[in-house]
Amino acid sequence: MTCEDARGLLTAYVDAELDVAHSLEVEKHLETCEACARIVESQEKVRSAIQASGLSYEPPASLDARIESTIPRSAKPAGRPPMSWPWLAAAAAILLALVLLGRLPMSRVPASDTLIAQEVLDSHLRSMMPGHLTDVESSDQHTVKPWFDGKIDFAPSVVDFAADGFPLAGGRVDSISGRTVAALVYRRNKHLINVYIWPSSAPNSAPTSAALQGYNLLHWTQGGFAWWMSSDLNAEELAQLGTHLRESASK
Repeated sequence: MTCEDARGLLTAYVDAELDVAHSLEVEKHLETCEACARIVESQEKVRSAIQASGLSYEPPASLDARIESTIPRSAKPAGRPPMSWPWLAAAAAILLALVLLGRLPMSRVPASDTLIAQEVLDSHLRSMMPGHLTDVESSDQHTVKPWFDGKIDFAPSVVDFAADGFPLAGGRVDSISGRTVAALVYRRNKHLINVYIWPSSAPNSAPTSAALQGYNLLHWTQGGFAWWMSSDLNAEELAQLGTHLRESASK
């Protein structure tokens, strides 16, 4: 099973909705794929948070009859059995999950960028695997920037912000939505930050943020480039690095 195959099954796997055969395939894949295992871990944390939220609702036994009474007799299919408690419980659980997930801040990122946000996070998770973080490992911006020459068709802005608490760790070539991108890696204490850059014809835009699967993301466009950041660093400090990057790119 490939990562692409597994990603479509992970949510159902966490919710124990897969049949035995598919569950075993996913479990086998998770044994060797750290990126997918991290996604499962994040989804399990969300699931636990929902269960422990104390916001669950126990509908009264009279709810079945009240709902039935609101449905016109002419609208009821002939021979349809009365609504059962299991069905109501499932519906209530779905509605509760939608309400709670709506509170989990995926964000102020526009809907058109949601798929890109997921790909950025997937790339960030892949980079955590051994040997995937950097192609060039250096804190020297004069080493990292020229390394990209001939590997991509644009020149990314590369600056070390060690003096501000965000030292450069290196860079690599990556792929987002089928396009080749530059990925810069920064550190903040024990946290890693991936910064993705690629050419864009979109007008300049202010930063928008998102929280996805326990990670924070930041996105903006500036000077003909799209910028995306992803990290488990808190949103406030991630925004600080974003400010440094925007100020440096504007010079």
